[in-house]
Amino acid sequence: MNDVYSLKPWLGSYDRGVPATMEYPHVSYADYVRKAFTSLPGRTALQYMGTALSYRELDALSNRFAHFLREQDAFPGDFVAVHLPNIPACYIALMGIQKAGCVYQGTSPLLTPEELDYQLNDSGCRVIVTLDLLLERVSRVVKDTKVKTVVVASVADYLPLAKKIPGILLKKIPTAAMRPIPGITVLRFGEALKGRPEDLVRVEVDPSSPCVMVYTGGTTGKAKGALISHDNMVAHILQNQTWYGFLQGGETTLCPYPMFHMAGCFISMTSIAIGGTYILVPNPRDMRSMVAAAGKYRPTGILAVPTIYIELMKLDEFRRLDFSGIRHFISGSAPFPAENIREFETLVGSPLIETYGLTETTTCIAAPPRNGTKKVGSVGVPIMDTEVKIVDTETGEPAPTGEPGEILVKGPQVFAGYHRQPQETSGALKDGWFHTGDVGVMDQDGYLSIVDRIKDMVNVSGFKVFTRVVDEVLAEHPAVAMAATIGLPDEKRPGSEIVASAVVLRPGHAAGEALKAEITSYLQERLAPYKVPKRIEFVEALPLSNVGKVLKRELRTVMGVPA
Repeated sequence: MNDVYSLKPWLGSYDRGVPATMEYPHVSYADYVRKAFTSLPGRTALQYMGTALSYRELDALSNRFAHFLREQDAFPGDFVAVHLPNIPACYIALMGIQKAGCVYQGTSPLLTPEELDYQLNDSGCRVIVTLDLLLERVSRVVKDTKVKTVVVASVADYLPLAKKIPGILLKKIPTAAMRPIPGITVLRFGEALKGRPEDLVRVEVDPSSPCVMVYTGGTTGKAKGALISHDNMVAHILQNQTWYGFLQGGETTLCPYPMFHMAGCFISMTSIAIGGTYILVPNPRDMRSMVAAAGKYRPTGILAVPTIYIELMKLDEFRRLDFSGIRHFISGSAPFPAENIREFETLVGSPLIETYGLTETTTCIAAPPRNGTKKVGSVGVPIMDTEVKIVDTETGEPAPTGEPGEILVKGPQVFAGYHRQPQETSGALKDGWFHTGDVGVMDQDGYLSIVDRIKDMVNVSGFKVFTRVVDEVLAEHPAVAMAATIGLPDEKRPGSEIVASAVVLRPGHAAGEALKAEITSYLQERLAPYKVPKRIEFVEALPLSNVGKVLKRELRTVMGVPA
């Protein structure tokens, strides 16, 4: 590869002691995590609304679930769908699935019946673990799938009795009745565990086989099941441990990412593998409960999407927290506006670590050096054993330093492909390189900055407009709390688009034509004319996914254009 990227300029920015390459054990995740269970039995593994589950308890409960799966004829390589929020049953099931040699299938509780039906049929799973509140939805679709067993958990499971009993009686804790499903075994989560052995299930697992499957995409078609192998998972845990240095155990992590999202899955599996304590966040939209948990359990690290951090900054109780014990704040999954980063870092008194990764890369591709140079607006440099190059989106040739292009990546964390979608796999993986679909630039030091998604670029009469650039400038206006930009068809120029922005205002600012004109004038001073939005709409809130990403497809509807 005769280009600047083959020289790996990022290696010069690595912290002292961080190697360019490492050796990774060829073992299953279940074998890798065994050390935490045997060496730290008394340590708290999961912290859930006043209940602490130790490693000894998590080990025993997950062993029971592994035996239950074997009784249901779920064998190594079979998918087991987990259709739950972040409650203890989710993590017990996750560990049991790994111990049985099965594949954890993260399944969003927010799926429509049609979407759920598609994912269950796509995986062919025979066992699903769901929530009592979701049982009716599940019952509507499982008859048309291969599912034979439905295990039903509750938010109330594992709560302290002092919270559980009055919570149910006063209906502060949502629950739903069990209902039979003809031809299918339906039982409560506790029943699935009751009476099962607590010894390990002995299975042989090929470390190159799937460990977890998380569905991604789906905005323009069917969702794709990204297969993350045991090798991917173990290697990436070691990459992160070595890169950050502080992930050596004794960590207490607060993470609102849901478990059907790759970040939530990976971060929790890392926390357990290193013997850390994981604070469960059942409802990531309940900011006040999240702040209360942070105050009570004193996390050493918080990991969330930018929108979560931005919303937290609006709360007085968050601003009053003692941040001295939090060693790292990590953000990912979406761009964090530079102006908001500066505000956040001033509040908490420590740097925000903005990383870059995708579902298909087991999360992280690039991150800033822990002790080295941090460049605002950059997501850092490629981590060890990770190659990155930027290529022209039209020619596929390496782009010059500082020029935008598609980000391609190689590394031990890169997935093997999509489940049952060879055409999608061959389109994403070419000659060993994963084509991310993201547009980025790399500077002479190897620092990577994310510009946009290729599909989010706006074509204004042949000029490319990167929507993130517009959003960044909008976020610096004192009246703007959040903004998101898209392209809309230009009725005056067929084949061209106009730039359109949806804006959420800060408190104390009134929407109106005068403010719209002021913002437009502000943008005209900072952006090229073709980049200035032709439409600005004030909205109460941006449409967000369950992990806090702006839903550009839905934003088009908000702007009055069919998706």
